[in-house]
Amino acid sequence: MDHSEEDGALVRPEEEEAEAGKQNPSDQSVLPTGGQGGTEDQEGCSQGQEQDSAEEWETDLETEDATDRRQNMSCAEVYLRACRRTGTTPISSFLRHLGEANLNLNHYGVGPLGAKALAIALQNNNCITNLELEDCLLKVEGTRYLMEMLQTNITIQSLNLSTNQLHLEGAEIICKMLSDNYYIKSIKLAGNDFDDSAAKYFVDALKVDYVIKELDLSHNKFCDTGGEHLGQMLATNVGIEVLNLSWNYIRMKGAVVLAAGLKVNSTLKELHLAGNGFCHIGAEPLGQALKQNSTLELLDLSCNRIYDEDVSLLCQGLATNHTLRVLKLSQNPMTEAGALTLIETVKNNTKSAVEKIDISTVFVSEAFVELLEEARTRRPALDVRYSVMTSTTRNLAALQIFQKFFKERNESIMDFFQALDKEGTMKVSTAAFRKAVKAANIPLDQRQLNWLVKKFDKTCTATIIYSS
Repeated sequence: MDHSEEDGALVRPEEEEAEAGKQNPSDQSVLPTGGQGGTEDQEGCSQGQEQDSAEEWETDLETEDATDRRQNMSCAEVYLRACRRTGTTPISSFLRHLGEANLNLNHYGVGPLGAKALAIALQNNNCITNLELEDCLLKVEGTRYLMEMLQTNITIQSLNLSTNQLHLEGAEIICKMLSDNYYIKSIKLAGNDFDDSAAKYFVDALKVDYVIKELDLSHNKFCDTGGEHLGQMLATNVGIEVLNLSWNYIRMKGAVVLAAGLKVNSTLKELHLAGNGFCHIGAEPLGQALKQNSTLELLDLSCNRIYDEDVSLLCQGLATNHTLRVLKLSQNPMTEAGALTLIETVKNNTKSAVEKIDISTVFVSEAFVELLEEARTRRPALDVRYSVMTSTTRNLAALQIFQKFFKERNESIMDFFQALDKEGTMKVSTAAFRKAVKAANIPLDQRQLNWLVKKFDKTCTATIIYSS
């Protein structure tokens, strides 16, 4: 990486010791560039000696014997020695899980110097593929050490650096690594105070990248300009499959450009946008994007100020889309009207792939539930999460109670109506129906009976045509 020796360059441990007592962790990085990092022979390590010959630490013209000695030293020994040098307490969890593919140190107080010790130990580690360092107080200094480590390590493929107070400088360091690294496939950077200026770095690093498959930038501070930058990146990127931009401040033009990027993107499978402000302005271009995009499988628009009319705009795309499987729209101000439009659209699109819809904060009536049941006759696997009042649930049970009553008596509903229709007109007044239900002691309360009458007399003519 392009840093001076005073700002993160890799130097030998002898030089570090020469600076002992006056070093500030934010001013200087000390990562050996060869072998397993800071090492010594086995006897010296067991005796806790703190000096090594310059010959052993030479990395530019390293002898074969020196390389062998470093490879023979275990990663645990390298880590413990690095902790002594940096004055940090070893993390026991790191030592316990060294031989495993997944190393989870989330919420440990690693800090910048602890990150340096980890970086030294991991330079040539060939076991760990997933490194979790969320909420570890890494800050910019610690992140710099880790990014330098990734110049050597070719095994780590997944990295979580969320919630580490990285800010703009941290974004620059990480994006420089992403520009040069061909092994990291997944990186999580949520909650690091990245703003619109930081978005520019991600555009430069990822606009033509094909390696990164998963990028989590949620819970940051991207606004309209940041949304524009990320939309431009999405339009040209040829690798990302999962993009999480939830809980930022993307709206207005940022939402429009982001949707435009989705429209032409050919790899994205999941787009998480919860907690932004797409509303009407963003819903229309997203609907247009869904008409053309043929790869997206999950779209999360929870908490985006989506109203009923905005759902109609989204449905313009859903009416023809054949790849989207999951749509999340909870915590929006949409009502049952929007929910009905949504289900009707999915039902009518014979090529729709939608399997799951989350509108769990929308309260619906019997009409919605009936439409959903109709849709499920064609799409049995359709899973829709919604909210319903207790009274609605009770009313919906009325028809089942009515049917069960006659089934238990080996009778049919048709027999019931024909007994009321003395003249064979295939019609029965609603008043006669109510009277007969009560006389038969069918266990329906007054509200259930009222709902049943409305169901049978849909045109409100006070007449039930039972043949239909």
